[in-house]
Amino acid sequence: MKFRHFGLLALSLAALLPAPPAAADGPVKPRTAAEEQASFEADRRDIVGMAGAYKVRFDMQESTAWRADYTPIEAKISGGHEVVRVIEDSGRKIVLQHLLVVEHEGKSHVIKHWRQDWEYEPARVLVYAGPDTWKWEAVPEPMRRGRWSQTVYQVDDSPRYGGWGQWTTEGGVRRWRSNWTWRPLARRDAVRGPVYDRYLGINRHQPTPTGWIHWQDNTKMGVIDGTLQPVVQEYVLNSYTRFDGYDVKAADTYWAATKGYWAAIRAEWERIANAKNGIRITEAAEAGTVIASRLLEIADELQAGKTSEADAIALAKKLMDQATRAA
Repeated sequence: MKFRHFGLLALSLAALLPAPPAAADGPVKPRTAAEEQASFEADRRDIVGMAGAYKVRFDMQESTAWRADYTPIEAKISGGHEVVRVIEDSGRKIVLQHLLVVEHEGKSHVIKHWRQDWEYEPARVLVYAGPDTWKWEAVPEPMRRGRWSQTVYQVDDSPRYGGWGQWTTEGGVRRWRSNWTWRPLARRDAVRGPVYDRYLGINRHQPTPTGWIHWQDNTKMGVIDGTLQPVVQEYVLNSYTRFDGYDVKAADTYWAATKGYWAAIRAEWERIANAKNGIRITEAAEAGTVIASRLLEIADELQAGKTSEADAIALAKKLMDQATRAA
């Protein structure tokens, strides 16, 4: 009986561990050097083409329940105005920063939003590995050629999720599709304290005649009776339509005042991830991590002239080092 109980325990523990990403499509078919270069340039155009000023619609819908005791919540649609800027482009790596512009009482307010980093033929990706934990995961060598990773970061530039995939044209439509990726709960779910605590999903990015879309296919998962189980399926379609009929300048003014600070924050997160073999930091429902709100406040204080860039960076680094631990 002891051995039976030990076996059940081992199976339960194994079930809690995220599965490695699936290599669904196999290696990219061999191409000539000219075809390889043409594909690379087309991919870059689509990635860089996501920059601009947009009206955004967020359409989120739980559909199929995978448990008889769960009822899907009502669909939710929201939106806003978002500016996306290329803040780094070294050829094989492109970084896009999203900035929300909100109007309140006649004034424009800028909220630093998510960030997406694209890297060509990466050797590894920083991925979500369960509550409070992100780890480096190797991309299988046969799967690197011709593919791009996309790593998404939270409002404080801490990691959110990462995946890799290939840009293709099917039915006349261009798209990038990720492998299966684990992700922490988004704020819309985290603040409700649901039975699920993470997503297992596939992400697609596709250019459209008026902008681009981000399409997510998410299985919401939760630890139930000691094992990680599917709870409900969710479909998310984020549509970015080119539009500049709002205070786009506010976003650029904010970024001009704080970009040095945020560059230092990005570099510090990278240092921590390399030094600690990943990142462990406590998640927070409202802002993503326990220090996110404070890091954003420091940026606001810098823009308002209440602190110097050097002091802002020093304080932020101290907070980051104190809040993180080895993964």
